[in-house]
Amino acid sequence: MGHDDRALSTAAVAAATGYSAQQIRDLEALGAIAAAGRARNGYRRFSTTHVRDLRAYRDLAYAVGPVEARQAMREIRSLPSDQAVALVCSFHVRLNHEREQALAARRALEAIRFEESTDAEPVETDSMTITELSRALGVRASTLRFWEHEGLVAPERIATRAGSARRYQLVAIREARITAALRAAGYRVPDVRKAIEAIRDLRDVSHSLEALDARVDAIAQRALALLRAGTTLSEIVRRSGPEG
Repeated sequence: MGHDDRALSTAAVAAATGYSAQQIRDLEALGAIAAAGRARNGYRRFSTTHVRDLRAYRDLAYAVGPVEARQAMREIRSLPSDQAVALVCSFHVRLNHEREQALAARRALEAIRFEESTDAEPVETDSMTITELSRALGVRASTLRFWEHEGLVAPERIATRAGSARRYQLVAIREARITAALRAAGYRVPDVRKAIEAIRDLRDVSHSLEALDARVDAIAQRALALLRAGTTLSEIVRRSGPEG
């Protein structure tokens, strides 16, 4: 097999992995690692393979979260090989999507940072009509309506004697400024939409380029952890497959 499968006590596995004895028992019960053998006295008999798998679980949990990591460690032992491989690949795809989302949001903020550095601090009561906003951005009102139709800007509707009118609050003004800046830089509508959606999804950090940089760095660290886990995960899939 190429593995050192000498028997290890729970305490030895704890010392080798940094998990407590109780955590190891819990992860075994949850299926994150294979069931340990039992000695005649009933004590668990682990192997170096369990140590390897626990280290892989730690990296996987850091990359995708402990709940999904536990589920994945169970499933790759029972799924057909192609499905198990697809499951692991899906984590890479998700992390790449998170990274693209953060970068899209960063591009959107970068597009307007010079404007924001010269603007007065906005207040929540700030709002603009479509005419005011079109003049401020140097675009036609019809362009703003087109952006609204494409989901790039979402003004409010207020009742008027004539029916209703668009009112652009702070969020909508910002989205319009981002859209105008990106369009002027040559971005296509689908690319602008991706940036706007990223800003909306990442609202908690969208005000800060530094926070988005930190998010990109964190995603990179999670991706590295997933790569570290990958060798062990592929070995589990191989050994669990029909040929294992």
